[in-house]
Amino acid sequence: MTFRIAHISDVHLAPLPPAKLSEMISKRIVGYNSWKFRRQAIHDPRVAGAIVEDIKATQPDHTMVTGDLVNIALPGEFINGKKWLQGLGRPDLVSFVPGNHDAYVAVPWAQGMGHLGDYMTGDLTVPGAATTPEIAMPFPYVRQRRNIALVGVSTAVPTLPGYATGDLGPAQMEALANILKNLRTKGFYRILMIHHPPLPGLARKRKALTDAQDLKHILDDEGCDLVVHGHNHVAMHNTLNSRYGSVHILGVPSATSNGARNTQPAAWNEYHIRRASGRWKCTVNTRCWDEEKSGFVTQTGYSLD
Repeated sequence: MTFRIAHISDVHLAPLPPAKLSEMISKRIVGYNSWKFRRQAIHDPRVAGAIVEDIKATQPDHTMVTGDLVNIALPGEFINGKKWLQGLGRPDLVSFVPGNHDAYVAVPWAQGMGHLGDYMTGDLTVPGAATTPEIAMPFPYVRQRRNIALVGVSTAVPTLPGYATGDLGPAQMEALANILKNLRTKGFYRILMIHHPPLPGLARKRKALTDAQDLKHILDDEGCDLVVHGHNHVAMHNTLNSRYGSVHILGVPSATSNGARNTQPAAWNEYHIRRASGRWKCTVNTRCWDEEKSGFVTQTGYSLD
């Protein structure tokens, strides 16, 4: 049977909630100015609502959200973010991993990403995987949906102004290698959910994953059927030839972009995954925002086989 999974990223929910003067410190001042003078013209509440309705109309079996739900990590943004995710689907139907904007500044777990914990809860016991959201670092986590394993990691770390880098770190790297190996030996179709592009050279240095080379080594050695990411706000498709076959790496534009200021309009991918004649098959359908039609239209469809 075909299992259908939707993927969106970089929601950047608008508008920003009211903030206390004491909250507008450090890097948040830079982020607020970026929002006021550029980003608020791009990240459109109309598109944020339309993409939810478009995904729900197709009734996928699951939805993946790969980070940057918020903008400058205000506590009120996480409350709004949880409400938005609830509108997208129940926690068992939606999986989330954070991005750099979700860790724009350091925020206590309970006031920040803890609000989203139910969407980052693993339910498959695999050596190295976390299975509870009641901790500040529940990564990597693994969710089983039929014979598909969704592996979520976090690259979200606070950075200096002007930087949007991400980092997995040695602990997640070691756990991820063991998880991918374990899932491969058990015959799962493995999907890695990550915010930053996972390979060296796929993002500018000040926005890149700092340990992308280490992650590449893991993907080379253990393989992975599909890697989904965001961060660059453009559609991307790269392929890595691992010891165990092709690793397809796909990124999507911002889920709320209206296409202003030379940005790519919002888009989302739906993956149709099935097992046929002893092999995995996956096709991709892409739906893109059409400003003239004020809705999403099918742009393309292709196979990853």
